[in-house]
Amino acid sequence: MPQKAEVKACAAKLHAVFEQAGAQSVEMPVLMPAEVLLDLYGEDIRGRAYVTSDALRGEQMVRPDFTVPVVQMHMAEGAEPARYTYAGEVFRRQEDDDSRSNEYLQVGYEVFERDNPAESDAEVFALIQQALGDKSLRAATGDIGILAAAIQGLETTEARKRALTRHIWRPRRFRALLDRYAGRTPMPASRVALLAQDDPMAHGFADIGRRSQQEVAARIDILRAEAEAAPISALDVDLIDALLNVREALPFALEHIRDLAVDMPAIGPAVQRLRDRIDAMHRRGVDVETLEFEASYGRTSMEYYDGFVFGFYAPGRPDLPPVATGGRYDALTRVLGQGREIPAVGGVIRPDLLVELEAQS
Repeated sequence: MPQKAEVKACAAKLHAVFEQAGAQSVEMPVLMPAEVLLDLYGEDIRGRAYVTSDALRGEQMVRPDFTVPVVQMHMAEGAEPARYTYAGEVFRRQEDDDSRSNEYLQVGYEVFERDNPAESDAEVFALIQQALGDKSLRAATGDIGILAAAIQGLETTEARKRALTRHIWRPRRFRALLDRYAGRTPMPASRVALLAQDDPMAHGFADIGRRSQQEVAARIDILRAEAEAAPISALDVDLIDALLNVREALPFALEHIRDLAVDMPAIGPAVQRLRDRIDAMHRRGVDVETLEFEASYGRTSMEYYDGFVFGFYAPGRPDLPPVATGGRYDALTRVLGQGREIPAVGGVIRPDLLVELEAQS
């Protein structure tokens, strides 16, 4: 376990790199209103965060990361364009692996800029890579936006598209939904029995939790429409699967996805954004010829990433979490901006992992 003083010294150096790149240093509160995170992620967030409460402020969550509070701050009072950096502790519950820290330092860099998202993506990635120094780390990249665009291009109902999009970050649930919508797996027996009734609401019942009878009735109407909808075609499912299986060096991945775009025209704009990002990275000195791209990368991360995603990993240390991660989160600014939005991308580094790797080298 690295000494705290060494970790703080490493964090200070990283923070200085980001300040020298033009970022404004900011501090964020440790306690956040739980309602904000619950609205964003649902009850799943409780499994990853510490929750507390008091009579005056209600339910609060101990800061699980910095991105949400930084976005809130920027959307409330930030000028455009803006670059921010921060250094501080985050707190994550680790109920499945007690070897992982539940409190650790993060140092981050966030960019809010409208003009050229591809350049901003490349800026953040290249700066994080530079800040990591000469460590022998494996870099991985992906793009959630390509999968999201493929979903929107499916010939199916809007309700199904919304459900699949909502579960992009839950791969097992996404797979189960896709198979069901394609007719490859049967509808649950309980749902079949419910929909077989002429009027499931005929006899009435008490409200279920926070859902009123009217909300339950509306949900039944949605389920009935889903059951009557035509299945997603086998070709569309195969194309989604082919997209998710793309895992190659960036130039080859781009060509592979371009080929898929012939039969998936909805992903065309997202593919062009990938092309623009590759060019921008190359101009910043990133070795794009060997940089890995995985179309399914980032699907188990925090759900606010909706475009470019990346991570840096220590080879031969599968026991360690990523040393650095980041990505684009345009939709998060729309959710928290109360009518305003701005393209945004950022990344974070864990100095404790850098110190640990340095000690072992």
